[in-house]
Amino acid sequence: MIQPSLFLRRALLADAVVTGAVALLQTFGAGVLSPMLNLPHVLVLETGLFLIAYTALLGWLGTRPSMPRALVAIVIAGNAAWALGSIALMFSGAVPPNLLGYAFIAVHAISTGVFAELQYIGLRKSRGAMTA
Repeated sequence: MIQPSLFLRRALLADAVVTGAVALLQTFGAGVLSPMLNLPHVLVLETGLFLIAYTALLGWLGTRPSMPRALVAIVIAGNAAWALGSIALMFSGAVPPNLLGYAFIAVHAISTGVFAELQYIGLRKSRGAMTA
């Protein structure tokens, strides 16, 4: 267990707010977003549903007086993997987004990568966190 730094708490909670907004947009707006971005409806909807659960985890974790270091590391790795996966999706040809779709995915990838970095910095500033 670690004693999270204020920086880590804020990074987790900011991630929860941003991810929560995107989750709601994608979940309840999938019918509008899908054709607007030229992305499959099921991709937009199901990633939105996943992000609702992820938002709950971030919110819960960000309010704990102490946190399991491993769970924080999983969140950081998950954010990094999501960012890389989003970039890979854009270049894979698996989905044919339009220009707005590419922009949506790119902004999502960049913001997720930024949160991973901020959370890593916050973890390193936390008491009880051993640096790698």
